[in-house]
Amino acid sequence: MLTTAPRGTNDFLPGDVEKWQYIERIVREICEHYGYQEIRTPIFEHTELFLRGVGDTTDIVEKEMYTFVDRGERSLTLRPEGTASTVRSFIEHKLYANPQPTKLYYLGPMFRYDRPQAGRYRQFHQFGIELFGTNHPSSDAEVIGLAMDFYKRLGLTGLEVRLNSVGCPSCRQEHKVKLQQYLEEKLASLCKNCQGRFERNPLRILDCKSSTCQELTVGAPTITTCLCPSCIDHFAAVKKYLDILNITYKLDETLVRGLDYYTNTAFEIVYQGIGAQSAIGGGGRYNGLVEQVGGQAIPGIGFGLGLERLLMTLEHQGVKLPLANKLDTFIVALGSAADGLGFKLMQELRTSGIKADKDYLEKNFKGQLKQADRKGAQYCIIIGEDELARNAAIVKHMASGSQEEIKVDEITKYLLSQLNKG
Repeated sequence: MLTTAPRGTNDFLPGDVEKWQYIERIVREICEHYGYQEIRTPIFEHTELFLRGVGDTTDIVEKEMYTFVDRGERSLTLRPEGTASTVRSFIEHKLYANPQPTKLYYLGPMFRYDRPQAGRYRQFHQFGIELFGTNHPSSDAEVIGLAMDFYKRLGLTGLEVRLNSVGCPSCRQEHKVKLQQYLEEKLASLCKNCQGRFERNPLRILDCKSSTCQELTVGAPTITTCLCPSCIDHFAAVKKYLDILNITYKLDETLVRGLDYYTNTAFEIVYQGIGAQSAIGGGGRYNGLVEQVGGQAIPGIGFGLGLERLLMTLEHQGVKLPLANKLDTFIVALGSAADGLGFKLMQELRTSGIKADKDYLEKNFKGQLKQADRKGAQYCIIIGEDELARNAAIVKHMASGSQEEIKVDEITKYLLSQLNKG
């Protein structure tokens, strides 16, 4: 088993990793355009952070966390999502003391002990943004708008925004009572997890993956029937700002998301073409989370999306990412003296910003040309005994087959001009 990756994890090899690098470039580009700055948090945190932040009645905390005790008898957990860690860092480093709002994004691995399936792994990678310090409904629309802009820049189509409001604590309390009254007679038929949630957090029952529980909750009172006037106004304003951005959405009163910290706006972005697990991203507002974790009463909103699920969607839609992983030039050297000159020239080209490589297996002329072609080199620099004597090289354009002799000390300048890198 030493040569097999653990179940639910993946190696990303050359040929595929370039897709990840391209997506990461778009992440950083779009976040810069929207004014978000990167934050990097540890991949493990004190377990209590997720118990308090994610919620002890969620599937993540109840069944999916990788938790261990270290040598200091501290309970630590590999982060299952990015928001709680970002909130912890926001509080610890007093980012709330800076002019608000604070806009942050993260990009990295998360860990959940889940049954591996298409687009869902035990180590997965997530891109997310968090916006702290404002409750203005336009910030809700901005977060959704950034997500949709990101998908658009990658070339995805056919996506749908599903939108709901899960209210504030007072709305949730009223809904809790109504939901418990509705489910009381069905309690014995619910799964064991949902029976345990009945008193503590019956809203989580609506998010249960059990088909039996899903059938039993059909017709249950929705949170939207319990919204207070303030939450109704906020939700109406969010929809108005989405209309301004020309973002179409579908109202979904059953949408509650899988985490306890959400308040007011909750949303998912779905693509039906990838099967039952159709959500490729989602998020919402969490106005009580900063205070719940130990900070001040500071509002927040954000979203997260899994990169594995994103790549699966790109593949399903046949989107070809514009990957630039080809070589600029390949050195073809014949003989040890030519190889020495070629090696020196290759380093000069590299330090000038030109992607260059050479043969290391002492192949013959034909073999080196084949190697250059396999690597996708645009140009070959050919150095033989005759060229060496003239302190020159043949520069061959691989696509057209045209070639010309260039003095060695002029090759870098020549290639920079041809490759538009000068």
